[in-house]
Amino acid sequence: AAHAGDRQPAASDSVRDDEDCVSLAVARDRAKVMQDIYVATLEMLHDRYFHGDRATVPARAMEDVFSEMKQQSKTEARWISVNMPPMSIGHEPQSDFEKKAAAAIAAGQADFEAVEGGHYRRAASIPLTGGCISCHGGFFRGPSKTLKYAGLVVSIPIKRDASAAK
Repeated sequence: AAHAGDRQPAASDSVRDDEDCVSLAVARDRAKVMQDIYVATLEMLHDRYFHGDRATVPARAMEDVFSEMKQQSKTEARWISVNMPPMSIGHEPQSDFEKKAAAAIAAGQADFEAVEGGHYRRAASIPLTGGCISCHGGFFRGPSKTLKYAGLVVSIPIKRDASAAK
């Protein structure tokens, strides 16, 4: 995993309670587990519930899960576009961290991480397949020869002394 030292402004930058924070090691483990769960849920939603124009796009439905998890665990998650147009303007990489993560994922890295501003941040690659590509790339376009990805960014508040340990 790559490391970056850039500061990402986020809603989590508001005043936080240290009892909501975890060690860096726990944050790394928790981010990986959360991303595995989110990706598995996304795949299940695509396979079982998404049927063309009759349902909410699964990645959009997952944003409701992200919101609920933020309230319950004080962690944040969000999608970023990597090497395809975003389906929502809010998915465009915004911070230096997200821009570097998108570039790293587009270059073939599976994940990208940073410790900054009292948070552990991890971006994981989300491979885009046929259905994803047809919407993101536009209908009636031929298949791409390069692999296409989105990114899933998880941000977890860490204990103040853990920010210095990388």
